[in-house]
This record gives sequence, structure tokens and C-alpha cells, in this order.
Amino acid sequence: MMNHKVICWDCGATVEDPFVSICPRCGGLLTVKMDLEKVKEKKPADLRKEPLGVWRYSDFLPVDPAHKISIQEGGTPLYKTEALAEQASVKEMFVKFEGLNPTGSFKDRGMTVGVTRAKELDAKVVGCASTGNTSASLAAYAAKAGIKCAVFLPSGKVAAGKLAQALFYGAKVLSVDGNFDDALALARKMADEKKIYLLNSINPYRPEGQKSVLFEIMDQLEYGVPDRIVLPVGNAANIWAVYKALTELEEVGWIDKMPMLTGIQAEGSSPVAKAFSSHEEDFVPVENPETLATAIRIGNPVSGRKALMAIYGTGGYSATVTDEEIVSAQKLTARREGVFVEPASAASVAGILKLREQGIIDRDERVVAICTGNGLKDPDTAVKYSEPPIKCANSVAEVEKILSR
Repeated sequence: MMNHKVICWDCGATVEDPFVSICPRCGGLLTVKMDLEKVKEKKPADLRKEPLGVWRYSDFLPVDPAHKISIQEGGTPLYKTEALAEQASVKEMFVKFEGLNPTGSFKDRGMTVGVTRAKELDAKVVGCASTGNTSASLAAYAAKAGIKCAVFLPSGKVAAGKLAQALFYGAKVLSVDGNFDDALALARKMADEKKIYLLNSINPYRPEGQKSVLFEIMDQLEYGVPDRIVLPVGNAANIWAVYKALTELEEVGWIDKMPMLTGIQAEGSSPVAKAFSSHEEDFVPVENPETLATAIRIGNPVSGRKALMAIYGTGGYSATVTDEEIVSAQKLTARREGVFVEPASAASVAGILKLREQGIIDRDERVVAICTGNGLKDPDTAVKYSEPPIKCANSVAEVEKILSR
């Protein structure tokens, strides 16, 4: 199945070696160019014979669905969040809750395609550097595929829920001295020496699976394009994947306008937002990124330039939120909508509240917040910022007294 080619995002050269993750000619980032001629003969309804999920959109994917490594990823709910819309003073607001993927985050979309590609290439070991969600997801899909898995974690910077997953799926978990960027540098060195097949988002096949979140949103909205889609930005591949999906839907004629893609970063880890505020097309890495939202604690995002293109290309926006605003939005989403998201996910909700307050988002906008992970990924943060259990005597009267406060 050759419905695509891998090209350099920077110089446009076609790249033949399936194991390289950067352009051999210029050192640039790679991307997949799909041949969508056959898709142009179809309508969205033609895809609906398959259940909602990543593989419904196999016509847009660069791997053979006959050999897919799948744990029924995708098909996540798009909640119409009326209480959040009221709080934010926008016409309509939706939350695409990626925390209901098999391992609890959006990473499963990319891994089902990435590990399928690894299997096609007969890779013996897959690997990634990770702040948590990527390692949990890769470990699960490698287990499903029967491939050995190595994950490189920054020492002491991973939430307990995510670490538990990677360990329990049977990956070799390596705690590397340094931060995420150090862990990634080691993983890339291993990949350069062809000792692992690298499945960080620098791998061009990973974002191809992540495109499916946009395809699902459009399906769930009956192809009524929202005014704005808001995402948390860490390593920045997800906002690029959403943009790529939009350009492909435009190419096949299924949409005729673009939503404004809006990338939200934590204040202490915001190279993309800072570049946007200065109207730059490239970013300056943050040397020691800090935020309680561990999933977006990344100072040198691999796809940062791609993210900026996605934002500029749709007339979108990028901004920062504080850790306090993140926790507040996380609580609000749980307590008004019954949806428990991890801190990084809450950045998108916090961003909507802040940008509406600043007048960047208009009152009459129809807005989608992508919430990328489940709150159970980081239970320590949730417990830390919640009220402790209330001591209570074994008495109905005592309970009534407490509940009436």
C-alpha cells in the first residue's frame, strides 16, 4: 500500500530510508505527503460503515489497515459543555475528551499508526522519550504487537499514573539524568544507530494517526466547521496534526473553511507562545521548563515550528496560562461538567476562559477544547489541590450538620 511518500518539511526532498527521523540532506523535519486522489471520489458518509475511531479514516492514513495494531482507540466523546460555555460567555463550547482512549490519552491515536508502521518494517525494538503519556501508550501498543519496548523518562519528572502504566505493560523503563530534552537526545542517538525504531512525534507516522481527532470532531459536528479549536501545546505535534488533517479535508473538498487553531502553553514552559507574541516563525527553547502540567513541560518542542505554521495558517492564536489557572480550569471542568481531565488538558479550557476575558475570543464563537488526557493520569495533583476528607462522627445528625454548611 503506497498511498504516500515521506518528504522533508523544510527542503521538500523525498526521503527513502524508513528508519531516519530527520532529513538526510538538510537535517529538517519530516512529514508524510498523502495521495488523496481516490478519496476525492468519496463523501464523508462513505467512511461511516466503520465505527467511529482512528481506523474509520484509513483512507487518510499511510499504513495498511489490514495489518493494524489496534486496541480500539479513538471514538472519544465530544461533549456539548453548556456550563463551561456559560462560564466562558461563548455561544457554544465542546470538549473532545481524549482521556477515554485505551491508555487514557490522545497518544493512542498516533501509536496505533506508528506501531503498525514499526510492524510493517519488522522493527525488533521500539522506543521513545517521554514525560509520561507517550511512554504509557507506546508500552501498550508494543505489548499488543509483541515488540520489545524501551522508554526514556526524565528523572523525577513523571506523574505516578503514567509511570505505573509503562511499567505494567512491560516496557524497559529507563530513568535518564536530566529533563525531557536530555531523554529525547539519548533516544534519538539510539535511533540514529538503528538500535530502536523511534516513536516520538518526530517520527512522521505518529502525527498521521493523531490527525484522526480532527476527523472525528468534524464527523461529530456533521462537518459544521467550528470557529476555533483550542489545544494544549507541549511537544507541539498534535496542533500540527490537526492542521494537516484540515488541509487534507480541504484538499478533498469536504470543508471550505478553517477553524482558528489556538495553542495554549503553561507560563513556565512556553516557547511557542512567546514566539507567537513576537510574530516569529521560529522559537527560542526554554532551558529549564517548569509547570505542574507535566505532559506539556517541554522547553524545546520538536514540532514547535510546525505548530507556529498551524497557528498562523488558520489565523489562530497562542497564549500562556499559569499553573493556578490550569488547576482552576481542571476543577471547573470536573465540577460543572463531570469530566476529569489531567492538568495539561485543562490548559485548553483555561486558555478559552482567559482569551475570552481578553476579547481575543468573541462571544458568538463556537469553540472546541481538545482535552488530551484523563485526570487519573496525575492523581497526586488532583489530591493536592482538593479539599481533604472531612472528619465525621458516625451520626446522621453530624452528617446533616456538615452537609448544611
